[in-house]
Amino acid sequence: MKIKILLVVLTVMIVSVFGMYAKSSFAHNNAILTSTNNTVSVSAPTIGAPAPVFSLEDQDGKKVSLSDFAGKIVVLEWTNPDCPFVKRHYEAKTMTTLANKYKDKGVVWLAINSTYYMGKDKYKEWIKANNISYPILDDHDGSIGRIYAAKTTPHMFIIGKDGKLVYQGGIDNDAGGDKDNPVTNYVDQALTELIASKPVSVAQSRPYGCSVKYAKQ
Repeated sequence: MKIKILLVVLTVMIVSVFGMYAKSSFAHNNAILTSTNNTVSVSAPTIGAPAPVFSLEDQDGKKVSLSDFAGKIVVLEWTNPDCPFVKRHYEAKTMTTLANKYKDKGVVWLAINSTYYMGKDKYKEWIKANNISYPILDDHDGSIGRIYAAKTTPHMFIIGKDGKLVYQGGIDNDAGGDKDNPVTNYVDQALTELIASKPVSVAQSRPYGCSVKYAKQ
């Protein structure tokens, strides 16, 4: 009788241990799957989150890294010299005026071109024609544009001194370039607030312009 009771107890213990092991193994496998999925799927950066780091070559082949500007405010401008919206803003000197306005106030301006068919010679022509003082970074494979989920040219991003994203969206609220009322330049407004150590009042807006011409995957 004692032997039967002992066998029953041992059986229950074995089943219990096996169940715990199976549950643990299943959870472990799920964790691996979740981790794997996270590495495959890259979500767009959100306001308040660290901006994705990158290194790209400028028009002269010089490597420029976001980490080079730690402790500074960085403006990222997705651009395409062939885009009519970009042409309009450069004819109006929207970008170059803003970049020059803030360059002595600890603000770095970087243009990024994710146009798949465009080479660096075009960047040099664009810089010369528009008297651009900041670099145009080559992202023709679209890897950085996709990480940032850049949708249009222009699409603007501002990174604070702490390396976190503080603004993303359009350069202003005048997509058609024909607004009668005073135009609000969101980037100018955000930079003014940041330099004054104030929170950014408009942290996100809808970007407008031409779609980014990404290489097909």
